[in-house]
Amino acid sequence: MTPELQFHNSATRRREAFVPLDASNIRLYVCGPTVYDLAHLGNARPAVVFDVLARLLRRIYPHVTYVRNITDVEDKINARARETGEPIASITARTTADYHADMAALNCLPPDVEPRATESIPEMIAIIERLVAGGHAYAEAGHVLFSVSSYPEYGRLSGRSPDDLLAGARIEVAPYKRDPGDFVLWKPSDAETPGWESPWGRGRPGWHIECSAMSWKHLGEEFDLHGGGHDLLFPHHENEVAQSCCAFPGSRFARTWLHNGMLLVNGEKMSKSLGNFLTVRDILTNGPWAGEAFRLFLLRTHYRANVDFSMERLEEARAELDDYYALLVRDLPKPEPDDAVVADMVAWVLEPLADDLNTPLAVARLRDLRAIENVLQVGGSMTAVLERAGRGWKPKPGQAGAALREAAEVLGLLSSDPQVWRKGGGDDAEIEAAIAARLAARARKDWAEADRIRADLLSRGVVLEDGKGTTTWRRG
Repeated sequence: MTPELQFHNSATRRREAFVPLDASNIRLYVCGPTVYDLAHLGNARPAVVFDVLARLLRRIYPHVTYVRNITDVEDKINARARETGEPIASITARTTADYHADMAALNCLPPDVEPRATESIPEMIAIIERLVAGGHAYAEAGHVLFSVSSYPEYGRLSGRSPDDLLAGARIEVAPYKRDPGDFVLWKPSDAETPGWESPWGRGRPGWHIECSAMSWKHLGEEFDLHGGGHDLLFPHHENEVAQSCCAFPGSRFARTWLHNGMLLVNGEKMSKSLGNFLTVRDILTNGPWAGEAFRLFLLRTHYRANVDFSMERLEEARAELDDYYALLVRDLPKPEPDDAVVADMVAWVLEPLADDLNTPLAVARLRDLRAIENVLQVGGSMTAVLERAGRGWKPKPGQAGAALREAAEVLGLLSSDPQVWRKGGGDDAEIEAAIAARLAARARKDWAEADRIRADLLSRGVVLEDGKGTTTWRRG
């Protein structure tokens, strides 16, 4: 029986039953990184949250198309190139590879489609042409701008009034704008800046139009789910809705909007001036356990709530994982295939995910399965746990352990080899062999395999440093 999914829809500000447009193909779009630097901890949160969502959807539906973009044309990238002298292509290639490695170390599966903005320039131009033709955009001084006043629904997604929109947004007031709230769809490029030919001259896209074009290209005019951090609700997502709905009249663009809360560090917003700005790479260098521990740390808080990071909380997550792997390292009995008790235990753990991705309750139920299997192995009482579950189980050895592994996979947890986890990352010969395999993959231009090996080593606390014709390594 397919569970009924319910999500808090940011667009309606209420919990709603999820009704797919096409149950044979669930379509999900998530805003990905702007690739000019290492991913920080806040960037990692949506990657983990929507990885869990995609895993859940794949368990229920026959096909899921999960699209997460790479923003590889943006003024922050241009600024970084000017600051460092490094070519833009080099910056975006390097930081994209770093992002892939870091997210893999957090056990995030790759999206089904990962478009780069630079691959969708024709679609961006086509949408802008539609907007101009429909009276929703205008060209001035080499720029093309969206006319906010042409879309009466503007502000509905974020719940802002017209006055709030002007007062709360960081609006670039420029002489070529007819209204201060109008936003840029296309802007001119000089000879030193990336640019493409268009009906309005050589230029480059504004940030907001990129996601509208990539979602249209890969998911169509209307799709099921759109995710991202709460910080993107306005203006980015508000602008996506406006330009997409005006370019494709009658479309609702995304049916359901999900937004994750902020990540704080020691109770404060991350800031380089406060000295609490942390990248994912900073966390991973703590040891081979850090990637999975950080993932568990995130899942212990509901995705819509703010989450407060500290090293103490990361260590707590590590200790919890140690307990799981201490159980799984044992030679547990294997239940019969299609064991009904195992299936019901898995369903019990995953039930909370159907209720607006309630990962904290799912994690709590994982702990209960561990407690049941531990009692079966070493003795004790499981009465309280069984009463809490209320399922009438009379478990046999191995059943809860098998269910623990299967349910944890949907959460992206417990994927490490228990023996490797307990050893702490393998010996030097094993590391050198992995590096040799990565160099071979790079030589045959198998970048996906090379990224996978790098991420695997990083998850075990081994940091690779590529030089000319060689790779060195160190333990983080």
